[in-house]
Parts: sequence; C-alpha cells; structure tokens
Amino acid sequence: MPIAALCKHSALEAEEPCAERGRCQPTASQFASIFCQFSLLFVETRPFSSDREPGGRCCGRRPSEHAATCTTLARRGDPQLTVFWLETRIFRTFDGYAVVHRLTLVERKLATVLFVDLVDSTSLVAGTDPEVARRRVTQFFERVSHCVTTHGGIVEKFAGDAVLAAFGIPQAHEDDAERAVRAALAMLDSVAELGLEARVGVESGEVVVDESDSTFATGEAVTLAARLQQAAGVGEVLIGPHAYRLTSGRVQAEDVGPLEVKGFGDRIWTWRAEAVLDGAPKRGGIAAPLVGRETELELLQNTYERAVRNRRAHLFTIYGDPGVGKSRLALEFIEGLEGATVLVGRALPYGESVTYWPLAEMVKSAAGITDDDPLEVAEAIADLLGLASGVLEAVKGERSQQEIAWAAREWVERMAENQPLVLAFEDIHWAEDALLDLIEHLAEWVRDAPLLIIGLARAELLDVRPGWGGGRLRATAIELEPLGRAESEQLVEALATDGPLDADALEALLDKTEGNPLFVEETVRMLAECEGRPLSEFAERIPDTLQALIAARIDRLPPEEKTVLQRASVIGRTFWRGAIMELATEVDELDSVLDTLLLREFVVPEVRSSISGETAYRFKHVLIREVAYSGLSKSARADLHERFAHWLRERAGEELLEIRAYHLDQAAALIAELDGGPPPELAHEAAEALETAGRRSLAREAHRSARKQLLRALELEPTLERRYQAARAAWRLGDMPAVSMEMERVRDEAAEEGDRWCEARALAALSEVALNRDADVDEASRLAALALDVADGNDYEPRFDALHVLNTGAWWRGRLTDSERYARDQLALAQEAGRGDLESRAAIDLAGVHNARKDYELAAPLYARALELAEQSGSIVARGHALASSGDFAIYREDYDEAQQKLEQARALYEEAGVASAVGRVLYRLAVVAWHQGDFDRAERLSRDSIRTLAPLEDRGTLCEAQRRLAEVLLQKGKVDEAERYAEAALDTVGPQDMTSRASTRSTLARVRSAQGRFDDAEKLLREAVDIIDETEYCAFGSETLQTLVQLLRDRGREDEAEVFERRLEGTRVASSAARIA
Repeated sequence: MPIAALCKHSALEAEEPCAERGRCQPTASQFASIFCQFSLLFVETRPFSSDREPGGRCCGRRPSEHAATCTTLARRGDPQLTVFWLETRIFRTFDGYAVVHRLTLVERKLATVLFVDLVDSTSLVAGTDPEVARRRVTQFFERVSHCVTTHGGIVEKFAGDAVLAAFGIPQAHEDDAERAVRAALAMLDSVAELGLEARVGVESGEVVVDESDSTFATGEAVTLAARLQQAAGVGEVLIGPHAYRLTSGRVQAEDVGPLEVKGFGDRIWTWRAEAVLDGAPKRGGIAAPLVGRETELELLQNTYERAVRNRRAHLFTIYGDPGVGKSRLALEFIEGLEGATVLVGRALPYGESVTYWPLAEMVKSAAGITDDDPLEVAEAIADLLGLASGVLEAVKGERSQQEIAWAAREWVERMAENQPLVLAFEDIHWAEDALLDLIEHLAEWVRDAPLLIIGLARAELLDVRPGWGGGRLRATAIELEPLGRAESEQLVEALATDGPLDADALEALLDKTEGNPLFVEETVRMLAECEGRPLSEFAERIPDTLQALIAARIDRLPPEEKTVLQRASVIGRTFWRGAIMELATEVDELDSVLDTLLLREFVVPEVRSSISGETAYRFKHVLIREVAYSGLSKSARADLHERFAHWLRERAGEELLEIRAYHLDQAAALIAELDGGPPPELAHEAAEALETAGRRSLAREAHRSARKQLLRALELEPTLERRYQAARAAWRLGDMPAVSMEMERVRDEAAEEGDRWCEARALAALSEVALNRDADVDEASRLAALALDVADGNDYEPRFDALHVLNTGAWWRGRLTDSERYARDQLALAQEAGRGDLESRAAIDLAGVHNARKDYELAAPLYARALELAEQSGSIVARGHALASSGDFAIYREDYDEAQQKLEQARALYEEAGVASAVGRVLYRLAVVAWHQGDFDRAERLSRDSIRTLAPLEDRGTLCEAQRRLAEVLLQKGKVDEAERYAEAALDTVGPQDMTSRASTRSTLARVRSAQGRFDDAEKLLREAVDIIDETEYCAFGSETLQTLVQLLRDRGREDEAEVFERRLEGTRVASSAARIA
C-alpha cells in the first residue's frame, strides 16, 4: 500500500472545524503518532479554502463587512467610484423616480482561471438510468469542486458538464497559478477514481470581478483557459503563457508549441503540465548571483562557527521584504558549508494539516523518504530509529504538543551528534503558533549539539510575535535592506546574459526595481523575452510574478487599509493626508489606518511636504503603488483622478498646476476609453490646465514635457494657439518631420484667420526645416524673408529666428560677408529686445564668422561674452549653446582637454532640456575631439551615437558630418568596406548648397578610394573639393584637403602638379597668419 493511501485511510479523527480558520485540523495526539512514523509525515497536503495572516488569523473579508461598507456609502450618498461603486440599472417606477438596482464591488485582479470538462459525457448518459447518470455527474462536480476549494480557489460556475474555477478571487495569493495547476492535476487523479476522465485548461491574466456576484469574471484569461481546455487531450492539463511564466521552476511542463486558438489572432504558445516540483526553487530562469550581502553573509558564517565551536544551538532570523534576498543569502551560506547536515522546510500559507509541515519536510529529507515509497520502507525506517508506530497515540490534550517538542528535540540532537546541523525554516511569518513555539523550544533546550536554526521571515512575523528571539543569549536577527544603485547595476550586468541593456532600459529598470534583487531578476527575465521590441518599453512594465507577489500582500490587508492604499495610489508615489480624507470619506479612523500602513511598511513618512500644512507620505516601493492602482476599476480611477485634481486646486491653487493637469488628463483619458469620449466640461478643464502647464514647461525649457502636455491639450480641445505651441515644442526639440507637418498647418490656419503672430512664427520655423532637413538654402532664405515681412516690428522672437536662418544659409554657401551682416543684425535686435539669451546666440554666430577666418583674437571675447550672457539669462539651452561653441573654439585652438570639458557640460544641459538635435551635434563634436586625441574606439562610439540621434530628426547639416567622421575613424581602424558605406552615405546626405560639407565629404571619400587603390577616383574627388572651396570666402579653409591632394600627387610621381598645390597650401597658411595678426 503506498504511503499516500495509508494517509488517506489511517484512522485519524479530525477535530471540530475551526470557526476562525474555516478548516479542519488534526489533533496534536494524532500528529504525534504520525511524527514517530517518519514516513507518514504529511505525505499529502490538501490546501484549505480560506487563507491566514501570520499566526493563523483569518484575514478574508466577510460578506458582512462588504455590506456594512456599502450601507455606509449609500447612507452618505457618497459618489466615490473606487473599490465600492454604484452600478445603476435605472428604470422608471410608477411614481417616476429612478431607482438604484444594486450596489456592487468591482476590482481588477491578476487571477488564474481553470476550465475542466468531463470527457465523453454523452456516452455516460446514453442508455443509463437518469438518476444514476445524474449521480455520476454530481460526483464529478463534487470532486472537482473539492480540489478547487481545498487549493484556495473558488468555483465560478457550472456549465453543462464543465466547471469554471478561479484562483486569486476574491483574495490574491502570490502562488495562485501554482495552486491552480496543483488543483488541476489533483482533479484528474480524483475523477479517475470514479472511472471518469477530464481535460483541463489553465491561464493567468488580468480579469475584472464583481464580488457581489462571485460567479462572474471577465477577461482574456477566461476565454483562453476555455480554449485551452477544448484543445487539451484526455487526461491533460494545458497551461497558457502567463500561467507558465508564473509557475516556472515550480511545475514540470512539456512544451507543446504554438496552437491556433479560436478568437486569438496570433498563435498561443502552450505547455502540458505534468507534475508540481515540490522543493524546487520558487522561480526558474536566470541564476542570480549574490550581490551586496558580504557583511550579512560573514555574520551568518561567524554565527555558525560559534555554534559549532560551543556545541550550542543558535537562532538566526533574517527579516526582509518579499524579494529582498533572504532565501538567496541563506542559499549562498548553505552552499559554502562543508561537513554539515542541512535540512530545509517551508511554512505554507494554505493546506490541511500543515502546522508542522516544514519539520515534516526536514524529517522526510533526512530519512530519505519520498511520497511514492511503499509502506514497508517507511515502517522499516521507523523501526531502525526506535520510534515504533503508535507510541504516543494515547497522549491527549496539552501534553501532546509537549510530546511533539520532546520528540523533535530528541531527533535534532541525534542528527547533530556526529556533525553540525543546520535547520532552515523558510517563510515563518506564515507559521502557526505551535511551530513557532517548537522552533524557540529547540533553540533554547537543545544541548551539547552544534545546531544553527535559520528563520526567514517578513516583518509581519513581529505582528504576532513581537518578542521573537528576544531575551536569548544565542539569538541573532538582521534585516536585509534594498541594494544600492551601484549594486543593482552590478546585478543587472550579471543577469543580462544577452548583452548589456541600453541606457534607457537600464535607467527604467533601476528606477522601477529600487534595489530589490528579485524585482531586478524578474524584470531582466521579462526583458529577455521581449522579442526584439524596445527594451525601455518592457522595463516599465510589471512582471506577472511580481504583480502576483505584491497583490497578494495588498489583499491580505483589512478592508479600510486596502481602501486607503488604493486611493493613495491614484495620487501618485507621494500623497497627502488631506487628499485621502477627501477620497476615502468612508474610512472613519484614517490616522489609525495610516499608522498601520506605516507599521506594515507599505508607506513611509515624507520628510518634507510640497503642500504647506499637509502631512505627506510616500509608498515604500513604487511597485506597491502601481499594483495597488492596477486593482482599481477604470471607472474608479477616473472618478478619483478628477476629485483629487479638484482638491488640489482648492488646497494648492496654481502652485501644483502640472500635477492637477496630469490628473484631469488621466480622468478624461479613462472616461474616453470607457465611453468613447470625455464629457465636454472635463475635456475643457483638462485642456486649459494642460495648455498652461505646457507653456510653463516651455518657459523653463522642459521641451519634452511641454510637447506631451500641449499635444494632449490640442487633442482634447483644438485651438490654433495650442497647435502652434505644440509645434513650437517640437521645433525646440529639433524634431524636423513634426515641425514641418504641424507648422505648415499653423501657417495656413493663421493666414486664414489673419493671425500674424502665429503666421510669422510658423514661417520662421519652416525656414529652419527647409535648411536643416531639406538642405535647401534658397527655400529657407525665402521663408525667412517672409517671416521678417509678416512679423510685427516689436515681435522680436520670429525676426531673430529668421535672421539666424539667413545667417546660417550664408555660412553654408561660404559667404562670410553676408553671414557677418546677418549676425550683427541679430545682435542689434537682441539688444533692442533686452533678451540676454538671444544676444548670447548672436554673439556665437558672429564669433563663428571670425573663427572661420581664423581670426581668433576677435572670436575669443565674443565666445566669452556669449557664455556670460547665457549664464545671466538662466536659460538652459542658451548655456548649452555657449558651452558647445566654446568647445568648438577650443578644437580650433587644439586645446582638446578644454574642448571635451565644455562639450560634456553642454551635452548634459541639452539632455536636461530634451533637445535631441543639439545632443546629436555635441556627440559629433566630441567624436572630433576623440579623433584628435587618438582615441579611435571612443571616436567610433560617439560618431555612431550621433548618427543614431540625428537620423530620425533628419538634421542633414550635422548628420553628413557625423557620417563622414565615422568613415574616417573606420578607415583609421582598417575597416575599409564599412568606411566606404559611411563615406558614400555622407555624400548622399549633404545638401547641394552646403559648401563646406560638400568639400569635406568628398575629401573623406577620396581617402577611402586611396585606401582601395582607386587613385584616379581619389584625385578627382579631391580636385572637386578644392574647386568647391574656391567658390567660397573660406580663404583659410581647406588646408587638410590640399595637403591630402599634394601627398597623393607626389605618391603618383607628379611632383610638378604637387608643387602647384603646395604653393596654394602655403598661401592658406599665410592667410591664416595674417588673419590672426589683423
């Protein structure tokens, strides 16, 4: 007879059901009897249907609590739509009044859905007495229902001969998916005993539930579970991708491959569940190294050495939040032990007869007993150990627990006679009082034995055992804190086996995980499955495994604590007490609730509050906030966002306008998603707030934020002014495709409405598009001249922008005299306007002319003045321009260290302002610096970064230079073929009137052709470059091209021609010297 069967048929009489726990518990004497027969220790466990908080307290919400809350809301006429909300089914009564049909509780949850179907039910009924058939089907339903409820699930509905069950409703558990698979496998065995067969489908995902009607859940997971059940073979359990991910490492599953599933566009990858791997790691995938725990590991090792040296028991408790690395630290310690016996057991939050489950795991492991061992083996082991069956059968009452403690202590001391013993108890915050008493008993009474007891627990243990380990000489407790940012980066680097993450993805990951090692590991694991899509997009998502873990913790809170946590999540990471009072009026003892959340470490006090007179709090971890928010229905979120925005306006006025605008926008977006569009009043209020916030963002040069805010305002309520401001933000970001499309519409609408203010600005912006994107100097000059004509005489900004375009166009053509004239006009206009930021820009343009003439003594004071004016203006972008131009000037003077310093400072400012085009230009200049410093690897990296930044923005003026610089670097590194690709790309990118870049790109391609042995082509390109320079006023420019041509002619034995160009080269040097002296 197998052990499992013996357990089922042993003559154990259960106690009366425990009203508090809603389950049956074997008597202590019965356990003592089983304990002596090591083989019979909890070979099978049956989870119970209601879960416990630490210490066995019942924590599920009772229907009476829901009813009381609903009654309170109805009595107050409270319109809050968070967890509790009114679902009105309005109908006309005889007296004409609208009536509320029912009050419901709606939530969004990550749940696991199970569909099971009786195979061949038709033949079961055919030719069978109806009563017999009914009884057989009823037995099937009873067996299935029992397997569901004993594993903590609920039976949602019976449909024909199929059953729909859900796990995680109404209360979530971190292992709901595993419970569902356990239940599925158990029900196959159970119905087989009736001579019946079934097929099962299991999938996890977000569902919407109405807890007043617990038989109703909707979501994609429900549909997919049903489809998987239909696709399963007889006696099979098929699980979907989300359920597989949640059970990875805990369930043995065979990859079935992708299946065509009705109603789903893409094929769904599916697995066949075969067994639950008891004792396996909780999660599989990536092996995480131990990082940042050296001090704690050393303390644990020293404690063990002392226990061995003194031959005394020592209790070592490791506290920490979920995922912080308690188990990982213990594992690292255990793996480093030599000559010790290590036994591990985990306390379970559910199950029948699980009080001493961890000890049972340890005993079975020590005795080498498995669940499928025959009874004879188990009895033989018991006899050898001198623990005959039934020796304590007669022990009754309180003595039974004492006898268990005596037997356990005797067993531990025998195990530790010949070598040290380590007992590791995981998750003891789930343990019942009896087990906690036993652990403390062993720590205090085991004598003359080298014993280390490790307890891994969350802080909740101290809620039920405030004095745990206290008052003992041989007890140590530590708390694991989150990793520092550098340690988290180290962990990410170790886990990212497919290569380093890009900067955006790494930043998002570190911000999201906040030093929690498990959060880091699971997020990296999710990123590894992103299948080529942008990593930064995935790094901002919450892995299902983490959502399940955190949601389970939130669901264990009493109703008022959970309500406050969810209302606070709508506000954001930081929230205020007064706001919660407004959003959670049904919570009577708010301060007490907040204190509880502080003690449970869901939230922490904020040192400073941004609202005067308001106490501020902050979610301890950003993921707690996000998971709490995800549990609210979208209707609830919309209502709460709008109400908080109104509270914020009354409490803080316009001081926190950006935050108010965000919440109004969220409310409008959520209602639009549900109803197709927001109410006009809400759309108007949100658009006005977003427009004002966007203008503020533009004023402080937060261009990326401004762009988002203004586009959203335009979407909610279009106006010409909002359209221009949104396009202006794109202009400041250097997004030429967006500027072109949007400013053309602004220009046309403004001209039609006679709005010269908007029209002049649109024309100035379009002139810059024509120059930088199209490289069309003629069109750019035409549009700039139009802008000057349309602009009012006192409207300085569009006039200045138009003059800057005219200046740049003259520069591109090599007409330095015209360029200087436009630069001086800019300077005069900026001084007339009293705009230091514009005057700084004009000084830079004028200095550039002198620099091109190599007249450094005139250029130097202008660069210094530009920097001074930029600093005084307070403009981030103006400071960036001044520093970048000073860096350019340092390159011309061959002071590369100063150039790098100035350019790096400019880069930081541009990144802060979000000006991508300017960032791309600085990256190119930094590549030039690296080239001159001989650091070709860095020059290559910076050139590639510049190209990646500029290409989407279509900034041809700088893009062609970045491409040719990369070609030069690759040529220097011997990568001739790739150098050719970039040199040719640069020549294709350059505009026909960009004289300097036309010459420089030809010179670069000529060097590539020389390396390829195509000397005729090289000479032709160099001569073209020289001819182009001759058409300009750059008398001192082009010495590098001339020098290359001279060397090429000499190498080809044409000394006479080389001498001609040598004399021209000498002439440029004389001109440069004369310019410096003048």
